[in-house]
Amino acid sequence: MAKNVVWATVFIIIAALIQSSLLSLLTERHITPDLTLGILVYISYVNGTMTGQITGFFSGIFLDFLSAAPLGLNTFIRTVVGALAGLIKGTFFLDAVVLPMALCAAATFIRALMLFILNLIFGSATGAFSFVDPVFWIELCLNTFTAPLLFGFLKQFKPLLIARGEN
Repeated sequence: MAKNVVWATVFIIIAALIQSSLLSLLTERHITPDLTLGILVYISYVNGTMTGQITGFFSGIFLDFLSAAPLGLNTFIRTVVGALAGLIKGTFFLDAVVLPMALCAAATFIRALMLFILNLIFGSATGAFSFVDPVFWIELCLNTFTAPLLFGFLKQFKPLLIARGEN
């Protein structure tokens, strides 16, 4: 499990750097697909809750330091998303298109809902998506439609990302 968590965290760090530097330059409003969330969902779904939580925690800490968000915000959200995605491990057949899209759409919505609730509790320090704002819906669509490509790419690294008994 440790090897899977380390490699998944490395993939997430690389994706975060690509997302924050290259992809944000290509768009006008800096709306990019959340590749790190997609990787976390994939890792959690194929390896289970514990790997999802640990990967979410470590990747969240990195994202907290990379962003201007309050320390612990991304850590909390990613840990919960990793745990929830890991809970449904093996429940559905991991096809090439439909399930990746559904999982990433659900994870994006859960992340936005958690940010909204945390914003209600702690005020504007956390930032939140407005569900009527087009930015949320654009990011939801980007995450949903890039998920099959991202999952297909990650399947090429099965020995690094999936626990031995799950291959």
